[in-house]
Amino acid sequence: MTTSDTERSARFTRSESIRIDATPQQVWDLVTDIGRTGEWSPICKACWWEDPAVGPEVGAYFHGRNETPERVWETRSRVVVAEEPREFAWMVNENAVRWSYTITPDGGGTTLTESWAVQPAGFELFAQRFGDDADAQLEQRRDAALSGIPATLAAIKEIAERG
Repeated sequence: MTTSDTERSARFTRSESIRIDATPQQVWDLVTDIGRTGEWSPICKACWWEDPAVGPEVGAYFHGRNETPERVWETRSRVVVAEEPREFAWMVNENAVRWSYTITPDGGGTTLTESWAVQPAGFELFAQRFGDDADAQLEQRRDAALSGIPATLAAIKEIAERG
């Protein structure tokens, strides 16, 4: 990778954490219940497992329906890590974007970290799909991640602590 590729990858990577007054298992059970994603995500309004998958296991696929004021679109994601109750990660559009939740015991509670990273294949996909508008489209996704991750974490915390 060139310096500019490294800088670009760093620009399109984000992780944030929040402490939750719930056990790691309770947090795991919540974030891997993908049918509930619409309760906490500002953009992903619905998710569902693709048959025959019924839950979080490596190789399982799920679909998501995303909505912004400008458009509605669906994604297909593949689970790449399912280490109960420590980490749940998936790749969107095979290997375009990696999302994950890392769950760490924290005293009597849990620290939940949400991470987002556009992969090299993601930059290629955006270039193919959007041509000259690829950089602007990537910036829109970056802005959505930067604002969406803290909103998502706060909502998950509220749901988990409410029980």
